[in-house]
Amino acid sequence: MELSDTLKSVVDGLSENHSDQLLDVYQSTGDTFIRVVPDAIVEICKVLKNKHHFIYLADILGADRFTSEERFEIIYNIVSLRNRERVFLKVWLEEENPTVDSITDVWKSASWHERQVYDMFGVHFNNHPDMRRIYMPEDFNYYPLRKEFPLLGIPGSIELPSSTPDTE
Repeated sequence: MELSDTLKSVVDGLSENHSDQLLDVYQSTGDTFIRVVPDAIVEICKVLKNKHHFIYLADILGADRFTSEERFEIIYNIVSLRNRERVFLKVWLEEENPTVDSITDVWKSASWHERQVYDMFGVHFNNHPDMRRIYMPEDFNYYPLRKEFPLLGIPGSIELPSSTPDTE
C-alpha cells in the first residue's frame, strides 16, 4: 500500500528534520507506524500537532512485548481531522523502571490515557500533572496487564465483595 501525499510529506518532514530520533517507519493493515526514541516523544508530538495538523489524540495504549529488551511499548494514536489521516507513534521502554515523558503539555486529553497505562503496566510518565492510579487502589503493588500477572489475580491482594446475596 502506498502512502498518501499527506502522510508522505509528514514522514519526509520528520525524516529530514528528526532523522536521529526516528527508529522505524512502516505501514501495516493500511496504517502508518512511526517508532521514535523515547526522549523525543514530546518534540515529535509537537511537530505533528503544530506543523502537520494532527490535532486529535485518539488514544494512548500500552503493550507488554514480554521481551528481554525494550519490553514495554507505548502507542500513540494521533489523527489529523483536516486531512483525514492517522499516525501511530510508538516508543519502546526497558523493563526496569519504564519511564517516558508525558505529552499532556501537547494534548491535555493525554492525562487519563497515561494514567491508565501507568495503572495497568507500571509505566511512569515524567512531568504528568496527576500521576496516580485510575482503576486500582494506590497501595496495589501489581500491574494487571503485565504478562506475568496471574490470570486469576493475586489472592488476598484486594478485598472483593461477597459473592453471596444478603438475606434479610
